[in-house]
Amino acid sequence: MGSLKVEDYMTRDVITVSATDTVRDVISLIKNTKHDGFPVVKQGKIIGYVSSIDILLCDQQVKVADIMSVNLVVARRDMDLFDAARVLFRSESKKLPVIDDNDTVVGIISNTDVIRSQIERATPDKVWKLMRTLRTIHKVQVEEHFDKVSINGLVPTQSKIFADELEGRRYELEKGLAEPLIVVKKRDKTLLVDGHHRAVAAQRLKLEEIDAYIITMDRDVPLGMERTARNTGLKSLADIEILESATHPLIEITRRRGSRNV
Repeated sequence: MGSLKVEDYMTRDVITVSATDTVRDVISLIKNTKHDGFPVVKQGKIIGYVSSIDILLCDQQVKVADIMSVNLVVARRDMDLFDAARVLFRSESKKLPVIDDNDTVVGIISNTDVIRSQIERATPDKVWKLMRTLRTIHKVQVEEHFDKVSINGLVPTQSKIFADELEGRRYELEKGLAEPLIVVKKRDKTLLVDGHHRAVAAQRLKLEEIDAYIITMDRDVPLGMERTARNTGLKSLADIEILESATHPLIEITRRRGSRNV
């Protein structure tokens, strides 16, 4: 994370409130945006922060100026993301307003953004491993680039997915936390290698495109995953079986079963 900066992952379109807004206004914003707090600004400059905790038990006509926090922890856009993560942890904050030298709010960085940075950094290892495998087994030259791919044009290579994990991936997509897919682009098809739950979740969300690492080869060679897809009748995401009753192994090993008899 050392080379990553706050500006690489911060949200730039920041929703703010003014000191003259009321608790009612803040409640409305929380309902409409699902955010739990907002920088308080005056002429673009930060003067405070109001959170869902601040408005608890307050009359709805109370002004933001009367309840906002004014002793703030903030970040700068050129701050190392690792340092921002440590500040979030130590200050027990969920979000840090990002300001410039004039105290103008230019973004906001959250613990969710930090998690997303780590998820995205994990994916390239899978890409490089697949590229090495293709080079070794098929003696081809491979290249990769990052772009969006059409969801409906994907050919799956995995016949079954878990319903519970599918819901988790849907949540991640809605929150902007999902890893990119890994696909192999051939002359007449795009093979989905990694990210079947994400792809189906995106399709259910009616997304047309999704981020992906796209691997291409210098010549068209038959791949084992391609043969597997053909033998199991996989032509589109609609052919994937969703296991409604089964529980994903990762969920199963992390689940604690309690008892009411204590």
